Amino acid sequence: MSIAVFDCSDIDQYLGKPMQPARMREPIHNNDIRRWAQAMHYPNLLHYDADYAAEGRWGRLVAPQSFAVTMDDGHGAGPACVGAIPNSHLLFGGDEWWFYGPRIQGGDLVHNERIPFDYTVKDTKFAGPTCFQRGDNNYYNQNGELIAKQRSTSIRYLAEAGREKTTDVVEGTEDPVWSDEELAQIQHRKFDWVQMLHELGHGKRYWDDIQIGAALPERVIGPHSIASFTTEWRAYLFTIWGGTHRRTDLDMEALGFVKEMAGHENDPVMERINPELTDGAYFGPSRGHLFPRWARFIGMPRAYGYGASMGAWIVDYLAGWAGEWGMVTHSVASYRGPAFTGDITIMTGTVVDKFVDDNGRDVVQIDCRMVNQLGTTLATAKAEVALPRK
Repeated sequence: MSIAVFDCSDIDQYLGKPMQPARMREPIHNNDIRRWAQAMHYPNLLHYDADYAAEGRWGRLVAPQSFAVTMDDGHGAGPACVGAIPNSHLLFGGDEWWFYGPRIQGGDLVHNERIPFDYTVKDTKFAGPTCFQRGDNNYYNQNGELIAKQRSTSIRYLAEAGREKTTDVVEGTEDPVWSDEELAQIQHRKFDWVQMLHELGHGKRYWDDIQIGAALPERVIGPHSIASFTTEWRAYLFTIWGGTHRRTDLDMEALGFVKEMAGHENDPVMERINPELTDGAYFGPSRGHLFPRWARFIGMPRAYGYGASMGAWIVDYLAGWAGEWGMVTHSVASYRGPAFTGDITIMTGTVVDKFVDDNGRDVVQIDCRMVNQLGTTLATAKAEVALPRK
């Protein structure tokens, strides 16, 4: 198969031109924030315990920095998925975040301006010719303040090429089996990171005290399951029936998704007729996450997690370590492979530099790695985290 037959030229007409924006119908509620923290496995009291949050820096519940992505009806992939590529499928390949300071709180009404950025085509071992497409998401609150910018990367490839890598009976289709002892050890490892959050509390982690080469505490999530992936999906506010002003320019088949996977995801007309067909859980391109049959249809051995969730896990990992007086200012993550049902996800980080950035902030730079229990790399990231000085 040659790159020449993989035609991405239709994308060109969209680059640099704003798309229809993503807009929520109602302001954010505190329970939206709580649902997100719960679904992202992020037990930071600032984001769900009103009494604790009232004693802290903001005097009320605030959303995690990762929460912005819930405002987009494609969790950031919208501007990175324009233009037709016939008979294709899409995976989330990574994202880059810039955070500007305003925090999302209950009562805010956030909208997202989306602009397709660029694309390149490369040969890959997984699917041959593959399009790496990028698009920008600019998240604003009701006051016009820029909260964050997200530059997402989608990976688009011929669905048939992906399916050639798997069959209905392939190695890795069954979840790993954990003993009771192993599960207890996993819970212990998970709570070690939660304990770090409690120990820092409302206190400050000072820039002056951070040493280059220092390791961040390990964070463990899982074992993943269809139930946990479903919980994550439902925490994205755009998956709620009637929760957003839907795009009228979205046609899955026109984008090139194979007929079996196209469906009516985010279709405003069908949402009023039969919303089950539109929310991505049961039909359409996203159902491969929750249904093993459709995961194998696009080249995955079993049900798998969401790229945007992995990005949220990374941002939350860094923000939790920084504490409420710190802030993730920039993060760029590349996704190498998804989290599968039955697996655990392990995050580690190392401080690789510390400096004053162009905005005068005292930041530490952190290399982050995400692996499963076999040591397989799921994602890598590099981020800058601002911390207070003594």
